[in-house]
Amino acid sequence: MMCRRGTKQIGPPSDTVKPRAVVMSEPKAPIPAPGDTYKGWLFKWTNYIKGYQRRWFVLSNGLLSYYRTQAEMGHTCRGTINLATANIAVEDSCNFVISNGGTQTYHLKASSEVERQRWITALELAKAKAFRMQAESDDSGDESSPPASGQGGGSRNSEVQSTLRTLGSKVEDLSTCNDLIAKHGSALQRSLSELEGVRLEGQTSEKIRQVTERATLFRITSNAMINACRDFLALAQAHSKRWQKALQAEREQRVRLEETLEQLAKQHNHLERAFRGATVLPPSQSNPAIDSKGSAASKGDASDEDEENEFFDACEDVQEFITVPADPKYHRRSGSNVSGISSELGMDDGTTSLDEQSLASNPESPQSQEVVPVRKRRTRIPDKPNYSLNLWSIMKNCIGKELSKIPMPVNFNEPLSMLQRLSEDLEYYELLDRAAKCQNSLEQMCYVAAFTVSSYSTTVHRTGKPFNPLLGETFELDRLQESGYRSLCEQVSHHPPAAAHHAISERGWTLRQEIALASKFRGKYLSIMPLGSIHCIFEKSNNHYTWKKVTTTVHNIIVGKLWIDQSGEIDVVNHRTGDRCHLKFAPYSYFSRDVARKVTGVVTDKDGKAHYVLSGTWDEKMEYSRVMQSSRGGENGADGRQKTVYQTLKAKELWRKTPLPDGAENMYYFSTLALTLNEPEEGIAPTDSRRRPDQRLMEQGRWEEANAEKQRLEEKQRTARREREREANRTSSPTEEGKEPADGAEEVEIASEPSETTYKTETLHGSHPPEYSMEGPFGAPVKSGHPDNYRAMWFERHVDPATGEPTHIYRGGYWEAKEQGNWDSCPDIF
Repeated sequence: MMCRRGTKQIGPPSDTVKPRAVVMSEPKAPIPAPGDTYKGWLFKWTNYIKGYQRRWFVLSNGLLSYYRTQAEMGHTCRGTINLATANIAVEDSCNFVISNGGTQTYHLKASSEVERQRWITALELAKAKAFRMQAESDDSGDESSPPASGQGGGSRNSEVQSTLRTLGSKVEDLSTCNDLIAKHGSALQRSLSELEGVRLEGQTSEKIRQVTERATLFRITSNAMINACRDFLALAQAHSKRWQKALQAEREQRVRLEETLEQLAKQHNHLERAFRGATVLPPSQSNPAIDSKGSAASKGDASDEDEENEFFDACEDVQEFITVPADPKYHRRSGSNVSGISSELGMDDGTTSLDEQSLASNPESPQSQEVVPVRKRRTRIPDKPNYSLNLWSIMKNCIGKELSKIPMPVNFNEPLSMLQRLSEDLEYYELLDRAAKCQNSLEQMCYVAAFTVSSYSTTVHRTGKPFNPLLGETFELDRLQESGYRSLCEQVSHHPPAAAHHAISERGWTLRQEIALASKFRGKYLSIMPLGSIHCIFEKSNNHYTWKKVTTTVHNIIVGKLWIDQSGEIDVVNHRTGDRCHLKFAPYSYFSRDVARKVTGVVTDKDGKAHYVLSGTWDEKMEYSRVMQSSRGGENGADGRQKTVYQTLKAKELWRKTPLPDGAENMYYFSTLALTLNEPEEGIAPTDSRRRPDQRLMEQGRWEEANAEKQRLEEKQRTARREREREANRTSSPTEEGKEPADGAEEVEIASEPSETTYKTETLHGSHPPEYSMEGPFGAPVKSGHPDNYRAMWFERHVDPATGEPTHIYRGGYWEAKEQGNWDSCPDIF
């Protein structure tokens, strides 16, 4: 019986047709749409000796492949046939043949008639889809998709295109199913017609079997049609409302753009009038004519105020301004008469100006470059695992709570602690190196302002939460050989959480800060408000700069893709000279026509005279423009006052973000520096974040173990805190009046301020022995501590002389302890 087909290798005819009652009672399986993966076991004819053998078949992307077992899918494919050119033929109730007309022919057998028909329908759908894709590929040639744009309109366009492709695929499914229904319906009609003409009883049973088989095929195909219609309808309904909102938003945006274009000529004429009037007068005089003209124009164009604010890059704060190109005479003088410009700007004689030689290109001097062996740092960490977790199940009970008091699994973290994130502020330390070389304080201010902005560039894609440091946890960043600086962070308080940071460079600058985070979860977004000041002190000029951080907001906490925005204002102040730089971080707005993540700023001296205008974005770059002249001539700002018109030279780049390493999207979007922060090192303190076990387990991808270890460390910290509180209660003594201090009161004395000589004695390697205690202005010793008598290991609390704020200042001893390898005084926190 097997040889009657000649060379055709086929098994014996199937005699295992299921009774029709069983066929009709089989549960219906979903028919995959074209392009979907369909898998299952089939029997494949091998040879006359072995006959049919059980094989695992996979139908995907128009290709039918088979394997001996499911385990082989990852490495060994036994054969593949392209359905676009294949012929599918049904032999009997369970057998069917797939052939590409050449050397590949698969004789297959299903376990039942229904199972065979599922495969036949899936194969025909996949074949139709593969044929259409091949035809479209031939028509389109080498056409490529348009490049992706930014996260705003580009992502929305990509989402719409993806949805349209999905809907198109569903429509093609409906068309294919319609053709199959017509085909099987015609066959069923022919069988019914033949059944009507049957007269002999011998033919009746055979015809009834054929009619039943055709009816089964028609039923299965109809079910596929119904499923495809249901999928299409559900998808269309799901996206209908979103498309309507998007269409309405686009219409409104178009109307605003049309209005702006209509008013552009009028605004341009007004700006030209203001510019011509500003360049006529000497820089030291005001121009009442321009003021009146600007006021008149402002009255005539009152409705255009918002458009001008956006179009001319005007700041939206109280001191709004407009920048226009300076008169050509300033450009001619900028290259040949630098000293004249310096004197016009009010600079001291003999100082250099912020031009192309000092800012745009400021290479390190050859004398400072020494050939030293530099340690090779790692450039990769294990890829982030793809673990799913229901965020709402955790966050719904945390609305309104402090972020530091919410128990979070490591699934929401990144494998770095807050101390390491704080150290990432030094990513662009070169800006401070260049600032230390500046002879003029205004130039130096531009570099410091760029440094404050650059510290946010690493956060644009970093939606993971850093680990909350344990009390007493430290992190050192020793880059003395590579970059010339050393940095130390310590968690000095747990409730509220606060970290102290101290970095000192052999190139003449010191950076110190104490940051406490106030954070609130609002349901749709999370706001993080850093508290505390950052200090930067330059040894050569004794310039002392301070500033605070802006608010960080994490959006789409519950629904949608997480994204981060920075918003607020920063005032960078030079306490020695009175110079100031006011920076404004514009919050993101969907309706804004301005560039996203924009930062603008003005550098002024102690008299309020502007010298430089800064502009850029906190995630990409910052530029500077020298102000040659300023006047009040623009239209009214948001507060009703006239805007300041700044005549500036051509903008030049001050700082640009370094691109992320390859594969950063799989490594938590870490920068090159961030990849090295948790790299194991020898000789570090036992309290260093690199030794934290839960953080290390998470980096290795062992998240379940990391969660368990995280709970153990948190419970150990609670136990240690309760023990300190009990010890504090036992050792507390009555006051002079014989009264006990109030429950929970903090018995802490803070000195008014350290003496100036104390700050000057700090050195790169630590100036004071561990037992050193800084003194206040009257020589009074400082008592610093915690409600449970906790004292920081390497930092001591004082009142800062510049800001008057209580802060922890590095007291020395850490780097000496590291050189000696003596960590006996460090607590066991891990």
